[in-house]
Parts: sequence; C-alpha cells; structure tokens
Amino acid sequence: MAATGDTKDHGDSRTEGFWFTSMTPGETKTFWGCFAGWALDAFDVQLYSLVIPALLTLGFISSKGEAGFIATVALLSSAVGGWLAGVLSDRVGRVRILQLTVLWFAFFTMFSGFAQNSTQLMLARALMGFGFGGEWAAGAVLIAEAVRPRYRGRAVGTVQSGWAIGWGLAVLAFVVVFNWVPVEWAWRILFFLGILPGLLVVYLRKHVTEPELRGKASTAYKSDEATARTASRPNHERSLLAIFRPGLVKKTFLCSLVAVGAQGGYYALTIWLPQFLASERGLKILALGGTLAVIIAGAFCGYLFGAWLSDEIGRRKAIVSTAIAAIIVVLPFTLLDLPVVAFTILSFPLGFFASAYFSGLGAFFAEQFPTEVRGSGQGFSYNFGRGIGALFPFLVGYLGSLISLGAAIAIFAGSAYALMAIATLLLPETRGLDLESEALGA
Repeated sequence: MAATGDTKDHGDSRTEGFWFTSMTPGETKTFWGCFAGWALDAFDVQLYSLVIPALLTLGFISSKGEAGFIATVALLSSAVGGWLAGVLSDRVGRVRILQLTVLWFAFFTMFSGFAQNSTQLMLARALMGFGFGGEWAAGAVLIAEAVRPRYRGRAVGTVQSGWAIGWGLAVLAFVVVFNWVPVEWAWRILFFLGILPGLLVVYLRKHVTEPELRGKASTAYKSDEATARTASRPNHERSLLAIFRPGLVKKTFLCSLVAVGAQGGYYALTIWLPQFLASERGLKILALGGTLAVIIAGAFCGYLFGAWLSDEIGRRKAIVSTAIAAIIVVLPFTLLDLPVVAFTILSFPLGFFASAYFSGLGAFFAEQFPTEVRGSGQGFSYNFGRGIGALFPFLVGYLGSLISLGAAIAIFAGSAYALMAIATLLLPETRGLDLESEALGA
C-alpha cells in the first residue's frame, strides 16, 4: 500500500468551511456514536486510578506495587480484547462489535464494586479491560471508514477528545461521591456507576450503520473466499497472520512500537496521577479534583489541537512534535518541587501534550492497512502497544516504592514518548489517503 501524501481531498478541507458542519448526516451520527463510546470508555477506565488512594488507605490493596499490578492486568487484558475485536470487526462488522464491547466493559466495571478482596478486584478489572480494548479497536476503524478523507484526521482525532470528557465525568463523580459517602462505600458506588455507559448501545443500534466501504470489502472477500475453497487453499488475505505478510509486516511492527510509546507513556502518567498528587503534593479531595480538572481541560484542548494538526501538517509531524513537547513538560512537573501556582499552571500543558499525540494515531494507523485487514492490523498494533505499555503502571509502582513516585513516572513516561517519536519517523506519511482505493490492498 503506497502512501499518497497530500491529495486534493486535503486541500478541499480549506475551502468548505467548518469541517463538522460539512459532514453528512450518516457521518455525523457515526461520529457521535464513537465519541460517546470513547468518553464512556474513559469514564469506566479512569475510575480505578481515582480510587487507588482510598484502597491503599483502607488496606484493601496492600501496596503501590499491587495497585500497579491490577492496572497492568487490566491493560494486558485490553490488549487481547482489542486484537480479537479488530479481527471480529473485519468479519462480522464494526458496529456489532462496538455494541458488544460497550456492554461488556460497562457490566464488568459495575461488577468491580462487588469485589471482596484485591484478587476479585483484579479479576473484575481484567474482564473489564477485555471490553475496553475492544471498544477502541472497533470504534477507531468505524469512524475512519465512515468519514471522507478530507475530514478523517479531524474526525478521528476529535473522537479521541471524548476521552477527556469521560475522564472529567469520572473526576466529577469521584468528588461528589467521596464528599458525601463514607470512603469504605464510596469506591464501590463509583464502580456501580460504571454500568451507565451500557445505555449507549440503544443509540448505536438505532442510528449507526456499517460504513459503505466495509461492505464493499466484505463482498470482495466473500468472492475471494469462495475461490479459495474451490481451489482447496486457505484465504490468507483475511487470516490472523495476514498483517505479517511481506509488504505489511514492517508497518505492523512499527505501528506496534508507536503504540507502545503512546500507551506506555500515557498510562505511566495518568494511572498514577491521583496518587502522585495525593502523596507527593499533599492534595486532598477537592484540591486533587481541581488539579485534575485543569489537566483534563488541557487534555481536551490537546485532543482537538492534535486532530487539527494531523490534517494541517501531516500525521508524522503532528505525532512527533507533540511527543517531544510532552517530554519537555512531564519532566519538570514530576521531578521539581514547584510552587503551587507554577505547578497548577503547568498542569494544563501537561494534559494538553500528553493527549495531543493520540489524536493522530487512529487515522495514521487506519491509513497504514488495506480495508480487508484494517481492523486486524489496527487492532493488533494498537493493542500490542497497550499490552507492552500495560507493564508501565506496574513498573512505575514498583520503582516508586524504591525512589520517589514522581521520578519513576518521569523515567517511564519520558522514555515512552521518545520511542513513539522515533518509530513514527520510520513510517510513511499518509495524510489525505483515499481508503476506498486501498479497499482491496491496492
């Protein structure tokens, strides 16, 4: 698959006014379905990081290492779920898998609230992670295929901003519940609220349909499959190993490295932020929630900026520049004993740059693979990265028990951002690529 670089579609985006109002009704409905899915995904995932300080105080979790291990198990599970969901979305449809994964992670987030010990909580979070990983794999491919090339970077990137909305809702729920309910019950109630995202399935069933592009590829695949059966040979093009064939294996490997950096850096930072703010900055519930609100506001703006930037200067330049900026910000934030005012001000760019690079990943990965294996390729790469990146919260927790937690975060987050930037530079630029011309791996 050759990258076409800038095409006329990219140029059109400059002459048609605001991109969102130029989308068709079908594109808009799909956008909101995926946006809500990602927001509610974040709501359920971030609940755990918010209750870590309470679980440590109550003795429900024995140490930072154990807290990090539970987070790591959930992320490892999400890596498996994401790859499986990507493969299944190529076979049975993007929308069906999206619906299933939303129901799955909502149910098991609620189930986490019934845990009687840390082992049960770890099992519940692992099962939740399975659906959490699958939701991104199905949703990212769905929005990339449903929206025209001229808007793809902005649309896919803006969907990512839903994560900041969900994170913000989780923090709001945390502040309200922990201020009104005794701590021994508050963390359980917070998890019980995780069932609410299941309501999104009603919207998805009513308003979101399979992309026309995926239907064309599916028809072509069925024809190929029938030919393969007649010739008594397997159809390798859609097998689990198709993304490792010559011509794709290098892209699969490099996309996976990009994802390791993106996921590892993000989770090394965000999983431990509440504990860092509570233990090393001494913030209580309201102050902690306020600081997180500033970080989340920065994250929301960063997602939107990254979405615009990936279309404006290209996927590679956008990802690399924001990754370098994230390194520059995260080091003083975690390593220096800054005055309260300076620390608070720095919280905004921390959230901004630690999120901005994500906006380009969905479109960038989607454009690296042909349609018939796009779900498999994008799902594997992103979730392989999540699987390796899942080790970072555990490693931060372990190292944070030997040195300061801030220093541990800085080491792993900074290294991850550097890896992401280097691997991105080794992949081709794909801004403006017409996915329909790639439907059959042209």
